[in-house]
Amino acid sequence: MFPALYHAHHSLHMEDLEFWLRLAQQQGGPVLELGCGTGRVLVALAQHGYQVYGLDRDAAMLAFLHSHTPDKQRAFIYIWQADLAKFRLNMSFRLILLPCNTLSTLSLRERNAALNCVYRHLAPGGVFAASIPNPRLFSRMPTSSTEELEETISNPQVGGPVRVSSAWKRTRSEFILTWVYEWQTDAGQNERLESTVRHRLDPPYAYLKAIAGAGLFVTGTFGDFDRSPY
Repeated sequence: MFPALYHAHHSLHMEDLEFWLRLAQQQGGPVLELGCGTGRVLVALAQHGYQVYGLDRDAAMLAFLHSHTPDKQRAFIYIWQADLAKFRLNMSFRLILLPCNTLSTLSLRERNAALNCVYRHLAPGGVFAASIPNPRLFSRMPTSSTEELEETISNPQVGGPVRVSSAWKRTRSEFILTWVYEWQTDAGQNERLESTVRHRLDPPYAYLKAIAGAGLFVTGTFGDFDRSPY
């Protein structure tokens, strides 16, 4: 149930897609997406004719992606179940993506390992791009919030409305976000599903240090997907 809800929810928010498509236009393929999940970004790239490869450790997410890939895009998409901090593929890529703020959910060890994997899989002249929440903005927020309704989506499996709410807590080192999905079954029973994501609040220089330590160098930093200054 969760992959379907996750996909229905996050597919409503595509403001980042043009950023990744523009990078693909600049770099060409093949493109590797780390943490591809249910394919929100991956399928869109395939729809534009790019040969794309997706990697995720969640088998349920990948099963959803496989079963919901349009027939026209199947020839352009390859997926693997693997840990983004431990993968080894026998090919290199012009572009490697890590969308959805996934980089900030990794521990320091995982981050360093993932960046080393990226370095090994970049083709000459290749580019790695990732998004993270602004840690300085998060560090100034209150320490917690009450659960608030964000939006209502259609239940992708049984129809009817699903209420999507969120709540968060902040510690000195983490921003902990919980998504809550609530709906009513045909029998009138209330169902509730929660998903929690933990983002590290490391300062920007910690990411720059990890990038340099993996043998990569920064070509650009932006404050949003419109490429405004950070």
